[in-house]
Amino acid sequence: MEYGCIGEHLKHSFSKEIHALLADYDYEIKEIERENLPKFMEDREFRAINVTIPYKRAVIPYLYEISDTAKRIGAVNTVVNRGGKLYGYNTDFSGMRALILKNGIELKGKKVLILGSGGTSSTACAVAENLGASKVFRVSRSEKSGYITYGQMYESHTDAEIIINTTPVGMYPNISGAAADISKFSRLSGVVDAVYNPLRPEIVLKARAAGIKAAGGLYMLVSQAAFAYEKFVGKEIDSDVIDKVYRKIMAQKENIVLIGMPSCGKSTIGEKIADSLSREFIDTDSVIVEKEGKPVTQIFSESGEEYFRKLEKEVIAEISAKSGCVIATGGGAVLNTDNIFKLRQNGRIYFIDRPIDKLITTPDRPLSSDREALERRYSERYGKYCSAADVKFTPSDDVDYNVKVILEDFSGDRI
Repeated sequence: MEYGCIGEHLKHSFSKEIHALLADYDYEIKEIERENLPKFMEDREFRAINVTIPYKRAVIPYLYEISDTAKRIGAVNTVVNRGGKLYGYNTDFSGMRALILKNGIELKGKKVLILGSGGTSSTACAVAENLGASKVFRVSRSEKSGYITYGQMYESHTDAEIIINTTPVGMYPNISGAAADISKFSRLSGVVDAVYNPLRPEIVLKARAAGIKAAGGLYMLVSQAAFAYEKFVGKEIDSDVIDKVYRKIMAQKENIVLIGMPSCGKSTIGEKIADSLSREFIDTDSVIVEKEGKPVTQIFSESGEEYFRKLEKEVIAEISAKSGCVIATGGGAVLNTDNIFKLRQNGRIYFIDRPIDKLITTPDRPLSSDREALERRYSERYGKYCSAADVKFTPSDDVDYNVKVILEDFSGDRI
């Protein structure tokens, strides 16, 4: 191993793809069990590594020297081997600072709560102080010196203006859940989450829905990787490169989600998009049919719509955790707001707004098998499609044109 990332559980890591865009060296992802960390660090059979949960503090005793920033924070995420001596750095500091500034989240003069007690929590504390926060409180599940508990947070600190989550709550594969209930904070103006998988953690989506500036951790991950690259090879990197790599990783990982009425063309367009991008295509109705071993009409006739919607919710929750896919949803998926919330965590949602006079009825669609039923469904759902979508467009009869419209939007500049 020359270059790479070590940690305990790394199946969710994006670091290999990021470093592949930053440099031409081989970068490995290496999971190490806790009892094997001492031997790995003592053997020193690497040129440079990134270090992630739970080893950002555990590697420090093996280092010859650490940077002032890493010393102040008490955590290391980058180790460089120079002639057999190990030097430690903390590029998470610069990464988190870049994330906050990029998203226009103002910390100066603000009361900040930092959720978590690991190495990233210490980094967030240093960043908050660097950016001029007036008060910083660290929050832990257990009582310990220098921290408040979650109970104390809700009892005495709901006037906080900024929340920074450094816990793994909401991280893949368990993408449900938020480390704090932001509805209890009346003065909240910004939320930052170090979690980057999913792209939009639950706490971030809930904050944005409340009109609060909020950002997930992908930009931080890319930034810290770029600053680690500088330590690895001894060269400075342009800030434009960070933005470019971020956009590429976002485009690679984000799902394309298609919603709309039955017969609007979701599956046809979705399959073409997936083929052009060499991505997995998932039709939620097809997944339900496969799981149940019977067609949708039979599920409806034998078990009813409520049972079908329950299956649909389970399937959407499962596939929403995937990344880099093209997903076509059933026409009624928007009826449950939880479905849209889940799909948005890793996806950009497109409403294929085909005019009602161009929609067709077929007997295999139980809720739109005749014209009257179709029109009733259209009236009931249209507003829900519009509110759920990131992008709404009216398709033409040319499938290739429709694919082009979606791909042009999807590849656009978005930070």
